[in-house]
Amino acid sequence: MSEIPFESLLNRSLQNLKGFWRDIKARTPFPTGRTIHPDLPNEEIPHIRKQMQDCLDAKGGEVSARLRAAELGRAYLHLNPTGRERFLGILAADFGVHREAVIKAAQEYQHAEGGDNFEKECRLRDALIAPRVRLLTQFNDLPEGVKFLVDLRSDLLDNLKSHPEFQPLDWDLKSLLASWVDVGFLELRRISWDSPASLLEKLIAYEAVHEIESWTDLRNRLESDRRCYAFFHPHMPGEPLIFIEVALLDQMAGSIQVLLDTEAPEFNPRGARTAIFYSINNTQKGLRGISFGNFLIKRVVDDLLRDFPRLKQFATLSPAPGFCHWLSEQISGGGSLLTEAESKSIETGTGRDPDIALQAVLADPGWNQDLALAASLETPLLRLCARYLTEAKRGGRPLDPVARFHLGNGAVIEKLNWLGDTSPIGLKRSAGIMVNYGYRLEEIEKNHENHVGTGAVALAPPVRRLLKS
Repeated sequence: MSEIPFESLLNRSLQNLKGFWRDIKARTPFPTGRTIHPDLPNEEIPHIRKQMQDCLDAKGGEVSARLRAAELGRAYLHLNPTGRERFLGILAADFGVHREAVIKAAQEYQHAEGGDNFEKECRLRDALIAPRVRLLTQFNDLPEGVKFLVDLRSDLLDNLKSHPEFQPLDWDLKSLLASWVDVGFLELRRISWDSPASLLEKLIAYEAVHEIESWTDLRNRLESDRRCYAFFHPHMPGEPLIFIEVALLDQMAGSIQVLLDTEAPEFNPRGARTAIFYSINNTQKGLRGISFGNFLIKRVVDDLLRDFPRLKQFATLSPAPGFCHWLSEQISGGGSLLTEAESKSIETGTGRDPDIALQAVLADPGWNQDLALAASLETPLLRLCARYLTEAKRGGRPLDPVARFHLGNGAVIEKLNWLGDTSPIGLKRSAGIMVNYGYRLEEIEKNHENHVGTGAVALAPPVRRLLKS
């Protein structure tokens, strides 16, 4: 297929934003704003700072405010990465919380008495809100203003590592976006082959779990035995915030290659007993840390049950993207990861040193083509992956990001599937192993509470047997 680059979609969105805000400007009697250099050199910084202050001063009426916000937004869109970094630096350094004002308000609150308490408390609260919050909020009233702020936070996240002083700005922006993109405002929509071409293009561009290789591949994922759902925000109607792809089957799926085979016969969904969620994609980097994937799954289950009441089983077909990295660290730590029986089986089946055979999984991209090696590694790798998913933790939560998401939502680890993803990326990240996380409707709440409260991981009998082997 002719690939639809993400960059082209991004550029198209930027052009739309500039067009919307040019229209605002054309309908107002105010003078044209100056054009700044994309690098935002030092001599231009005072002008940008003044633009920001003018937005905060809020002189004139609503039309004036919209124009000033649109001009500031257009200025930002004109900048290159260097200029945007400097722009964000101004917001972070010059429009944060005023420490002196907070100290004064806190002292006044501390000494307040009686009916004076509430007034002093309000002043303290106001003092703790950075002026830039009011400035950023002004974009919410502009066409595509929420999308602008989502993309601005994406730029901010790119700069956080090199500019830790941007962290308070990120906290302010994330808090604003979390309140505006609350799940109560989101609309669940089914995406089909009849959806607008612009939306289908975005599915192709945003799919990060299992690349969509052609329009035929995309159509296969939208056939009658497939479903695709997405959450949309009313202020970003053409942008899916997150989408999920579902296969309707008669049993649990264990291989993504089989599931996505475009030559496979279409299954009659009326006979489906199982819904497999095989790809979940967050599309907006600027919404990182704002979770609504768990709500999406619950809404999709409700929608599927309404259309297919005979469904009994809901599960994922998921990667374990951190497994090979964890395995590499364990090998580097020294000591054998294999049991005596596993070592003997590998040596007998392959004629190789067992530890070297295990290392081949990390060093040789085509290790699975060696049938004897693959057969001898099946049991130990499945056991080690089960151990990784259940024991490897950070801050009391699973180290693996996919496990962290599903177990936190109340899922159970149903099954590990050997060579369930033999794509290059599947072998590199997960040693080809795929995981079925089951959503047992009657157990979700209990599993969620146990996991959050004690870190307990819900396991089906096949996974328990793996850990004991």
